[in-house]
Amino acid sequence: MADRKPVSIVICAKNEAANLSKNLPFILCQNYLNEEGVPNFEVIVVNDGSADDTIQVLEGFAKNHSHLNIVNLLPNEIRLFKGKKHALGKGVNATQNDWLLFTDADCKPSSERWLELMVAPLATGKEIILGYGGYNTTIGLLNAFIRWETLHTFMLYSTAAQSGRPYMAVGRNMACIKSVFLQAQESSIWNAVPSGDDDLLVSVVATQVNTQVVSDKSAFTYSDAKETWGAWARQKQRHLSTGKFYKQGIKTYLTLYAGGHTMVWMFFIATAIVHPTTLLFGAMGLRCFLYWAIWLKTADRVNEKSLFYFFPLFDLGWMIYNFAFLPYIIWKNKKHWT
Repeated sequence: MADRKPVSIVICAKNEAANLSKNLPFILCQNYLNEEGVPNFEVIVVNDGSADDTIQVLEGFAKNHSHLNIVNLLPNEIRLFKGKKHALGKGVNATQNDWLLFTDADCKPSSERWLELMVAPLATGKEIILGYGGYNTTIGLLNAFIRWETLHTFMLYSTAAQSGRPYMAVGRNMACIKSVFLQAQESSIWNAVPSGDDDLLVSVVATQVNTQVVSDKSAFTYSDAKETWGAWARQKQRHLSTGKFYKQGIKTYLTLYAGGHTMVWMFFIATAIVHPTTLLFGAMGLRCFLYWAIWLKTADRVNEKSLFYFFPLFDLGWMIYNFAFLPYIIWKNKKHWT
């Protein structure tokens, strides 16, 4: 294909020997070949001062995969940027291609066409591509809520991007051209928090016309969800720390959305206790029917229709979620990326 330009996949890894052993083979074998039938992409893995067997695992893969390149960082080296952003910058600096695709060491592509589908819009002139990074299904309420919250987040940022107001991405699955990454890296807010490279890149560089969402199920990535509420809460604290750096219009939109959601539930609960009426329950029933129908449509797009039975519980639970993480949404920063 004439428009199939070479791609650089960038992965940052810190003590990720087990995840790399499991997931890297699926990235290295992507069906994205040049006319000679050899991989038309390179995989840059940045070993960020790992103390486990990460380097041994990478060197083992490199013996049989010439398109794998390793960047080793020392634990005590001087860092230009906080946290993951330093490793990410080093990885991008080592790339040979203009088209970049980002994922994490704990992520597995859903198919051999992941790379092809994620970068296809770049050939049409798009500069930032937003993908879906899902979680593997296991038994338990925590796993279901993590998958629902991921679905809900995708519904918000994908519809915003499609309406010309992109505001975030997930670093587990996003693509861009190198120039927009370098432009974001020069921004005054880039080094404000250790993580958030995905959201900050979109916030700084994305426009109405240069961003596209890819929602093909063959272009997803999947990783294992956290197994304890505490570990998940720490992860969310890190993710939510970048929200305060969104553009003011986006912050207003998200505040009104979350605030409206909270007020609806609080009004319903309070009124149902002191003055329950048929009209009240009918109005809430209509609201839930319309709202959950939108969720179900999104769930179908991302292979999560089994979450339908959790919609009532998680609809209410999201109100509690917003109260619990309010400090990180408004002013606190998570100081580490791992």
